[in-house]
Amino acid sequence: MAAGSSAKRAERRAQSSGRWALWAAPRLASPDGGGRHGGGCGGGGGGPGAAVGEDGAVPAGGRAGAAARQAGPPLPAQDGGLSVDTLQFLLFLYIQQLNKVSLRTSLIGEEWPSPRTKSPDLTGKSASQNKNWNDQDHQAFVQSHLSDMLELLLEPDQLTASSHSAHSSLVSYEAVRALSFLIEGTVNKSRTVHPLHELALWQPFHGKNGYSKISKAFSFTKLESWIRSCLTTNPFGMTACLKSGKKLAWAQQVEGTTRRAKIACNTHVVPEVFPMVIMSQVYKQTLAKSSDTLVGAHVRIHRCNESFIYLLSPLRSVTIEKCRNSTFVLGPVQTSVHVHSCDNVKVISVCHRLSLSSTTGCTFYILTPTQPLILSGNQAVSFAPFHTHYPMLEDHMAQVGLATLPNYWDSPMLVCKESSDTSVFRLLPPSEFYTFVIPFEMEGDTTETPGGLPHAYQKALSQREQKVQIWQKTVKEAGLTKHQRKQFQMLVENKFYEWLVQTGNRQQLDSLVPPAVGSKQAAG
Repeated sequence: MAAGSSAKRAERRAQSSGRWALWAAPRLASPDGGGRHGGGCGGGGGGPGAAVGEDGAVPAGGRAGAAARQAGPPLPAQDGGLSVDTLQFLLFLYIQQLNKVSLRTSLIGEEWPSPRTKSPDLTGKSASQNKNWNDQDHQAFVQSHLSDMLELLLEPDQLTASSHSAHSSLVSYEAVRALSFLIEGTVNKSRTVHPLHELALWQPFHGKNGYSKISKAFSFTKLESWIRSCLTTNPFGMTACLKSGKKLAWAQQVEGTTRRAKIACNTHVVPEVFPMVIMSQVYKQTLAKSSDTLVGAHVRIHRCNESFIYLLSPLRSVTIEKCRNSTFVLGPVQTSVHVHSCDNVKVISVCHRLSLSSTTGCTFYILTPTQPLILSGNQAVSFAPFHTHYPMLEDHMAQVGLATLPNYWDSPMLVCKESSDTSVFRLLPPSEFYTFVIPFEMEGDTTETPGGLPHAYQKALSQREQKVQIWQKTVKEAGLTKHQRKQFQMLVENKFYEWLVQTGNRQQLDSLVPPAVGSKQAAG
């Protein structure tokens, strides 16, 4: 009763003011299909099916859509299998063009992304923009291709002989429902977000979008015009989060750098959905957080360099883009971790799914119930078993529904043109494997790596430990004098210091020293 009254009041408000807004849903950038509805895969990162057009032309949608519709509805799930909505899947394939490469314009250096986009220096500016992060690009893409997407969803009998729409074409309710995969909106700038098909069925909007209760369909021309007139930039997207979100003073500002770390969240703006946390340009420091702000959050990490970032909370999804020479230790990730255009990074995580594209020299220590997806443009990728723990890890795994089995860390799937070239990746040799210690105290019951280590890796660690014990025994039995022991100690410490400097581990240890009073990281 209350829900019905609320809906009627909302309709009256919409009718009286006529103010509503639509925008491209987060699926155009989110690896798990967007924060709110969470049902698909995003078109970010040059994923599978990314189109390559010689002249940048958009293919006609009607013919492909008609063929798919004639092929029948989606098959029902059988024997516990999965099924997808045919129309939503067509849209998913279509939006891969967001990152389409035009061979013609790439010859003159104006196209993004290039086959292998390098991360720019921190002191320099990139000549190209990342469309996955740019909500204006999402809006422009939908505006430019709206007609084609609607034609893609038309029934075959609504198309002309040339497979295009006619002035009298009708768009079915099922098609508009599928379009909700990409478009959502609000009425009167409310925080309550509705999918497109719910807004389209509200009585005050029928005159604008051409909905007929008799045919239960929409006029193609009116629906297209209505959507175009309402389309705006996503007010809850990544651009808005960085611009007007709550700033989090989690990172110190390093003196002498030309860029400042930017960390923000939008929890206060959209309390009804999964929060978004954006971290950009963290440089040469260690950042560690276990915070309510992170719980269930979509985390976007962008352009971080020479840093160690620990996010020890259960997360919804994580995207890491254009980062270099950094280590990311993540709490359990409920949906997916996507790594794009990164160089020499280490990612340590328990996650439902891992995908990577355009990476070089990256190592992934993971526990995952699905095969890691290697998309296009990767070089020298290494996979290794998850090899660390922190006290709350198993509790956090339970919160996001992840267990230790099955674990397919060592069975990546090549989903790219290099699929026949298995040299794209390797399994880290046990001789190069070391456990990772998270150097922070927390309350909790986890005291070892969940699920243990594969036999070959555990054996390598045991052999290394035996060598240490033999060395300690040799030193003890050497019969050194007090002066000799002191000299020997200095020699070992000097060699250890040299090793720290050569490997870059000195910076990691130095950054663990607590900041001075007045400059410590803020809570949040």
